[in-house]
Amino acid sequence: MLRSDPERLIRETMARFVDQEVIPIAEELDSKGEFPQALFQQLAEMGVFGIRYPRGQGGAGGNTTLYCIICEELARGLMSLASITAMQCLMGTNFLFHYGSDQMRADYFLPAMRGEKIGCFCMTEPEAGSDLGAITTRATAVDDGYLINGMKTWVTDGPEASFYTVLCQTDPAKRLRGIGYFFVPRDLPGVSLSPRFECLGTRTTPICEVAFKDVLIPNEYRVTPEGRGLSCFLAILAEIRTMTAALGLGLQRGAMDASMQYTKERQAFGKPISKYQLIQSKIARMATNLEASRLMVYNAAAMIDRGEECMKQATMAKYFASEAACSAADECTRIFAGYGYSMEYPAQRYFRDTRFLLSGGGTHEVLQTNIARWEGL
Repeated sequence: MLRSDPERLIRETMARFVDQEVIPIAEELDSKGEFPQALFQQLAEMGVFGIRYPRGQGGAGGNTTLYCIICEELARGLMSLASITAMQCLMGTNFLFHYGSDQMRADYFLPAMRGEKIGCFCMTEPEAGSDLGAITTRATAVDDGYLINGMKTWVTDGPEASFYTVLCQTDPAKRLRGIGYFFVPRDLPGVSLSPRFECLGTRTTPICEVAFKDVLIPNEYRVTPEGRGLSCFLAILAEIRTMTAALGLGLQRGAMDASMQYTKERQAFGKPISKYQLIQSKIARMATNLEASRLMVYNAAAMIDRGEECMKQATMAKYFASEAACSAADECTRIFAGYGYSMEYPAQRYFRDTRFLLSGGGTHEVLQTNIARWEGL
């Protein structure tokens, strides 16, 4: 799949980083559940956070394909680190870069590229997930800007963030036509955070609720044009789904690698279990799903890089690769048998971390509805 020297170089660099810096401490990080600050800073120094953004404007001049390679390799080592990186590279900084003022980019975007500030994306609400028209967080125009009131939940990187990109409703009567994105620095009066969520998987990824009570922001902190909030989000949705598929691809590789190694080491009835046909059938399914996921992910990424419409392909890639990751993690725990239930081995971490993939970029129930509609139902 790697056709160009930049793709090969990024793959080799990230694979070496994951093998040397991430995998040896992945279990320790997951067990402690702490934000991986040292690895985060290393990634910043490598220029990873700016991979999607132009050179000369704080970025590394890469594209979606390179971004997906980074996400895939990191997820192979530790899904938590991959999800944190994915947020910093895309959702957490995208609207700030494209619609923020020069001063905002100087104060927040460039430091985020250097790993000095962390950005995140606030969309989901307790009563509004996939239905964006149902959000109740309100941005009310006042003489000197906007007042933000409401609450967001499941905010990835929320506890560590320096600033938030917040989806708000400006006119409830307009529903989807009234939504827009607003830039909110964390240190503004009226911003408060819940305690960090204790989650089943991706335990080093900090998640919380963020509440906004009469948070006053200037007019220039509205980072999507009037009436274009939905279209601006849809412009990056295919990339979000393709990135999530790349995370699933990376986790599949991790589960596959662990399974392959274990089948060659584990002896049963006088020979390695890799010699038994039922074990081989599990590996064959994992390998086939892995190859199909790889083709779907990088086809969608290439279409994005060519500027082609690919929402259908990105949605299918996200749906398939995430489900395949769940299947691979399940098979991995079965291959490890009793040891798959032990926290000493990585099989259980792959199994727990797959749940993170099932909601980001759209729940699979919604995605299946979308796919069926595109097929004419």
